Amino acid sequence: MKQFVKCALACLALGVATLGQNAQTFHGEVSDSQCALNVHSLTRSHQEMLKSKSMGGTANTCAVYCIEHLGGYLVLSAGKNVYRLDRNDLVHGFEGRRVVITGVLDGKLNQIHVLKIDLDEKP
Repeated sequence: MKQFVKCALACLALGVATLGQNAQTFHGEVSDSQCALNVHSLTRSHQEMLKSKSMGGTANTCAVYCIEHLGGYLVLSAGKNVYRLDRNDLVHGFEGRRVVITGVLDGKLNQIHVLKIDLDEKP
C-alpha cells in the first residue's frame, strides 16, 4: 500500500510540474457553449437572446440559463476562438464577464484546464 501511495504522489507531483511549465494566459469572456458556438446565436454572443429577453437581461443571466436549462457548458470566448473550461468550481460566478485565465490548453480537446481566473481589468 505504501508503494502505491508513493507512486501516486510522484505522479501527482510530476503532473503539477508539467502543468506549471505549460501554463498560458487567456483573455476573453466566460460564456456558454450555446451562444459562443452559434447554437442559438448568429453573432457568437448573447445579443440575440438579450434582445428577445427570453434568457434574462444580462450576459450573466443568459449564460447561466443556457447552462442550467439548455445543456450548455462553460467556455471562454476569446475572439474567434472558443475553449471549453474544465473547472466549473473556479469559473462559476464569472459567467458573462471578461476574464484573464491562467491555464493549460489541451489542443486535442480544445479545452483549458483552469488554474486561476481573475476579472480582466482592461476595458
